[in-house]
Amino acid sequence: MLLRPIQRYMSPLVYRAMSTGAERTVISEELGSDKGVITLNRQKALNAINLDMVRQIYAVMKQWQNTKSLVIVKGAGEKSFCAGGDVRAIVENGPVDSSRNFFREEYRLNELIGTYKPDYVAIIDGITMGGGVGLSVHGKYRVATERTMFAMPETAIGLFPDVGGGFFLPRLQGKLGLFLGLTGYRLKGKDVMKAGIATHYVESKNLEALEKELVAARNSSDVSNILNKFNANDSSEFTLAKELKQIDECFDASTVEDIFANLEKDGSSWAKSTLQTMAKMSPTSLKVTKKQLDLGVQCDLRSCLKMEFRMAVHSVIGSDFEEGVRAMLIDRDQNPKWNPAKLSEVTQSHVDRFFGPLPDGDELVFDNEAKANL
Repeated sequence: MLLRPIQRYMSPLVYRAMSTGAERTVISEELGSDKGVITLNRQKALNAINLDMVRQIYAVMKQWQNTKSLVIVKGAGEKSFCAGGDVRAIVENGPVDSSRNFFREEYRLNELIGTYKPDYVAIIDGITMGGGVGLSVHGKYRVATERTMFAMPETAIGLFPDVGGGFFLPRLQGKLGLFLGLTGYRLKGKDVMKAGIATHYVESKNLEALEKELVAARNSSDVSNILNKFNANDSSEFTLAKELKQIDECFDASTVEDIFANLEKDGSSWAKSTLQTMAKMSPTSLKVTKKQLDLGVQCDLRSCLKMEFRMAVHSVIGSDFEEGVRAMLIDRDQNPKWNPAKLSEVTQSHVDRFFGPLPDGDELVFDNEAKANL
């Protein structure tokens, strides 16, 4: 919690509240008059976020929006920033309305982060997947460490790279974002910055000193300078540097079937490994994700999140999502029975259904926005 180095910036009231709030899933600290720190504190679940946590984070961020100059978001412990949304709870809770509320409020939080007035610094130390990516990637600054492990693994559970994946993935270099979104490939440490997902790389041993200086920053210029000061110099090669040309060539295709054909034609050990990975994913999720990213490159963040809300609700109503979570997270037999089971059986109309209006018209609406169709 970095209690000692920043203790002098806290009021006695805040310090006492922290001392008695160790079991809270979200700890918010006001440091001085214009700084705030939000800590995800659900270590046994690798800081995976549930609806209650989303609501806590959103409330404090709204409260601080016009009073703070800097907000830092981090995860408790050394293992995880945030391992994702608690999708197991979503499936086990059953009712569509409960799941819809989670996605609605999570995406509203993602949008708030993307438009946040104070400087927003996410310390993505440790596992950063799915919902944890949504808590960080849309903010102004994302600080990776040697312990960072990034992935968007949703196609393996019958979902799609949500939380704004349709916005940020197609904006990465070349076809890298599509590759990451379809395969769930894991990036670690410095490679998270080299991919363009993190903005800075700081060794974990320096995080306490970094936070201490950020808390003392006088303005946005100071924040930027401090982050640059702690940013580790690195000239090593990106882990996917040798494969970027192949990624661009193989994943530059109009259909998922064409991507498979390109990989088969490539024939390299990397291509064969990628084929084996993608063959395990939900065929529906692969095609839905491809369309999501194709559309997302032309959309702003709000439009992407509205699209993804429709996709998420349709996924809960009926798709591979429940089966994927069962196989990978509940029973853990690692043997999902996808339906349809083959890419060739996933029709265009089946894919298009995920992007259509919701049956009850209850679309995602942001603050200060009238309800309207996409």
